[in-house]
Amino acid sequence: MNPSHLIDAANDLLRAKSGRPRQSNLRRAISTAYYAMFHALCGNSADCLIGTAGADRSKPAWRQVYRSVTHGFAKSQCENKKIIGLFPEEIQAFATNFVKLQEKRHEADYDPASKYMLNDVELCLETAKLDIARMGEVSIKDRRAFAAWVTVKDRQ
Repeated sequence: MNPSHLIDAANDLLRAKSGRPRQSNLRRAISTAYYAMFHALCGNSADCLIGTAGADRSKPAWRQVYRSVTHGFAKSQCENKKIIGLFPEEIQAFATNFVKLQEKRHEADYDPASKYMLNDVELCLETAKLDIARMGEVSIKDRRAFAAWVTVKDRQ
């Protein structure tokens, strides 16, 4: 799943018809922006822990790590300011906005009374796109540590 394609799909929802986008399109765009971040997190974990596409890697192992990232556990790990604060600022920003966007996605998907403004949704999309790109610029050492943090349960 390519996170940038999800961002593009979310932007397409905002331009689907002339005039103002429907609330349903704004909601789906928020949800899709969250899933772009989630799939970026899954891809980072699989790439860092198993290997990238060009590496000599096991496809089943890569898929297993990719699928092992869970929404709730990743959110709780990203909310742990004590540990997240040890990561570079790019990962801290990703973690903070991952949590915020997951909460917005839940509201968009499950609260029928919530309403959205186009500029707020566009900001969510731009922030997700920026955070995904900036995380990709972080050292492999830090991305690997973050991958372990959001994927693997600590058994101390």
